[in-house]
Order: sequence, then structure tokens, then C-alpha cells
Amino acid sequence: CALPCQSFTGGPSPREPRSPPVKVLAAQLRLCRRAAGGPWLLGREEAGQGLLSVPVVGMQGIMLVVEAGGARGSSARLQDESGPFTVLGVERVPKGKYIMVMGLVHSRSPEPILQAVKMTDFSDNPIHRSM
Repeated sequence: CALPCQSFTGGPSPREPRSPPVKVLAAQLRLCRRAAGGPWLLGREEAGQGLLSVPVVGMQGIMLVVEAGGARGSSARLQDESGPFTVLGVERVPKGKYIMVMGLVHSRSPEPILQAVKMTDFSDNPIHRSM
């Protein structure tokens, strides 16, 4: 990134992302639906637009809790302005920091769960909170 930031890589992802991430809030991701055997779809009816495929998303939030181990590796719980979400497959995560996560959508309910592809610490760059 253009400003100083620190990146934290996630564990191995089941698929490599093929499209750029779509920035979403936890509340938006909770409303996504899954196409039969296909990608997650974000409704944009309120904007007068059709469904948008969101296999890879970008989310930002405050790191709340980090849990080591487990069958799917370490996980982290973050909070954005609309609610909490969980990120799987993280290795090193700074608790209490403002983090950007790029990840594959794993689940949406009861709260969004992502498989991390990349995590970046944006704590030292307050401009990122407004993005």
C-alpha cells in the first residue's frame, strides 16, 4: 500500500482469488445468498442494480479476540461499524488493532465467516477508517 502498513498473511486458502475483492460490511454480508453450487451473491436492489458475485471480499474492523488452534487453524473475531465477523486461518494477528482483511466467503449466518487470504494492520493510518 502507499502508506506504511504491516501485512499478516493468512493460512493456505482452499482457492486462489480470481476477481478483485468487493468491500462489504458485516451487515451486508449477512444478507448475501448463495447461488446453487456457485458464488455468494450480494443484493443491490436498493441501489437499482442486480446481484453482484462476491467470492472474495474486503472487510475492515477492530480486532476483538484471537483464538489459537482448532480444526480450521487459528481464528480471529473482528467488529466493523455494522457488527462482528470471524476470520479463519490467521497466523499472526495484533489484538486491538484496526485490520483490513481480504478473504473468501465461508459462511454468512449467524455472522460472516471468511477464510483469510491477506490481513493488513491499518492502525497507524487513520485515513483507512473512512475508506
